[in-house]
Amino acid sequence: MLGSLWSPFVADSFTRFAELFDMAAHGPDVWVGESAQYPWGRVYGGQVAAQGLWAAAQTVHPEYRAHSLHCYFIRGGDSDEPIRFEVDRIRDGRSFETRRVVARQSNGAILNLSASFQRDEDGPDVTVPDALAGVPSPDDLPTRDWGPLLERRDIPADAGDHQRTWLRVVGPLGDDPLTHAVAHAYASDDIPMAAAELAHPRGQPEWDGEEHPDRPYPYMSASLDHTIWLHRPAPADDWVLHDFRGIGVYGGRGLAIGEMWSREGIHIATVAQEVLLREARG
Repeated sequence: MLGSLWSPFVADSFTRFAELFDMAAHGPDVWVGESAQYPWGRVYGGQVAAQGLWAAAQTVHPEYRAHSLHCYFIRGGDSDEPIRFEVDRIRDGRSFETRRVVARQSNGAILNLSASFQRDEDGPDVTVPDALAGVPSPDDLPTRDWGPLLERRDIPADAGDHQRTWLRVVGPLGDDPLTHAVAHAYASDDIPMAAAELAHPRGQPEWDGEEHPDRPYPYMSASLDHTIWLHRPAPADDWVLHDFRGIGVYGGRGLAIGEMWSREGIHIATVAQEVLLREARG
């Protein structure tokens, strides 16, 4: 969702992550929520995806946990207007439950989300070893937060093809697994755009912490669609490494694929996002 340049977050009334999910029921399988105010003038895609996942989970039996979701960001949301989340119970099975969520505002649908939930199963647990080898600790990196809900520590690029950033949602978030799942969804939309820029011939704009009116952001950009596979539960209010790489650009679109890792080397999730990455004119 975010490019390499941003302004300080407009805090408004949202100072705790849980406040985003204080949503009111509006009839069967419908919830209405509010948005925080963001400096780029639209609803943050990670927020509406997380709220959509939360709404879907309200209709699922509690022994089922989210394991994947796919989002289409249809149009930019208005932060000043409530968002209506309509849930469709696609299927209830013995192992999986499937939901579709459409998020709407007065100008129409802004998000179409599909989510799948699985009952816990026993089986082998295999992951890639040493994923964090050579990665600096977030405690040794400068702060690049953009709001009160998400803390951020960027890792300087070396090879030039990976965007690596430590992120954590400001807690404490408690012990509810759903809260941590929606928090991972919230954070997952922050880094892919920057990774996609690395694959573009114009590259990623430099950012020194200051606004430069004479050096505008060189792209017209937006998240188009976003997929998350949640592999293992892990706290989202502890540092999580988001490791993304830009795969390529074509037709004004870019693609980024990455993984999310806990500080202990647990592979939490895999994320893929396609973005609009048009070169700005004028």
